[in-house]
Amino acid sequence: MADKTPKRSDAPFATRIDPSKEELSREQLHFIKQVELEQWRKKTQKMRARNVLTGVAIGALVLGIYGYTFYSVSQERIMDEMDEEAKRARAPRTGSN
Repeated sequence: MADKTPKRSDAPFATRIDPSKEELSREQLHFIKQVELEQWRKKTQKMRARNVLTGVAIGALVLGIYGYTFYSVSQERIMDEMDEEAKRARAPRTGSN
């Protein structure tokens, strides 16, 4: 079976450093800031798309609930009208009617 752990490399690239403890040149610090800024831009573009999608979903849910509420209220009015007609039909009739 193959060993799945990565081999340890003595290469000087891709190693984690602490910029406050390491003595880095001004150019190196500038390059680090540029890379971090580019990574931040990529991440915010993904987050912006997710936030827009979430906002649209929440807005659609709110509009759906709002529309359903109006629909159910209009149905209640019809039921009220039917109840009034039933009351009139059950009311005792006088000789003048």
